[in-house]
Amino acid sequence: MKSTYTISAAILAAVCASSAYAEVESLDPIKLTTHDWTGQIVNTFIMGEVLKKAGYNIEYVQADYIAQFAGLKTGDLHVAMEIWETTGREAMDEATATGNVVNVGESGMMAVEEWWYPSYMEEVCPGLPNWEALNDCAQEFATPETAPLGRYLGGPVTWGGFDDERVEALGMDFEVVHAGTDAALFAELESAYQRKAPIVLWLYDPHWAPTKYEGSFVEFPAYSSECYSDPSVGINPSAAYDCGKPTGPIWKVAWSGVADKWPGAAAAIEAFTISNADVGSLVAKVDLEGVSIEDVVAEWMAANEATWSTWIN
Repeated sequence: MKSTYTISAAILAAVCASSAYAEVESLDPIKLTTHDWTGQIVNTFIMGEVLKKAGYNIEYVQADYIAQFAGLKTGDLHVAMEIWETTGREAMDEATATGNVVNVGESGMMAVEEWWYPSYMEEVCPGLPNWEALNDCAQEFATPETAPLGRYLGGPVTWGGFDDERVEALGMDFEVVHAGTDAALFAELESAYQRKAPIVLWLYDPHWAPTKYEGSFVEFPAYSSECYSDPSVGINPSAAYDCGKPTGPIWKVAWSGVADKWPGAAAAIEAFTISNADVGSLVAKVDLEGVSIEDVVAEWMAANEATWSTWIN
């Protein structure tokens, strides 16, 4: 009886597996891009694991945030789960204008990316958060490598963001130094915060850092699309980017062929939604508690089956 049961179970498993795969339109791998910050990888893995539950073959591909659009246009890459309104809008619009890339809609997250400083810096630069006060206090943010200029610690170069252009356009006495990785950026913040050392850096939300650390975003002249595209707009009539960064949704994009080749997957990607707070808590588990991304995603999947099951049904 034990032998018969084992064989029957094996046959049943095979039938169930083939039934699941029969529902998908193609077993060719759907290639989801991953980048160099934890939240994006977590969200991409959530989407990928949900699609696996539906029977799709998923491949995760490390890709540059902006350069990935070349692969999305050709169909060599298929899905990007996070294009931030703050840094990726221009690249996204250029790609979707070709017709080879489609905007799959909002992710549910709202993006904030801007210069940020710890609250203790207001003691040495009381005019903060105004950007002009920051510039007047530039020497307070100087390091031996940048003196007499203040140091602004930007994100990895691949993130874009136009910080170098902003410093030049606003005539700021700062030097932009780019962190090599997301982890390096926040490791330096942690070190400075513990020592109450001077620092102004790129901070973003959704992320755990705005909750863990007390501080404020720098207030630059209000963003407008014209400020980025027309030098005559803004306080410097001869330079673009003389304003703050935009805020807005985090978008999902895909190769235009996804909906034709994997319509069920395309519908699931469109249905995907998650909040800033949820992502921040997941990133904290990875970055602060040392839990692996795979385990964090598995835990989220187990706790939220009622949510993600609707994406594939």
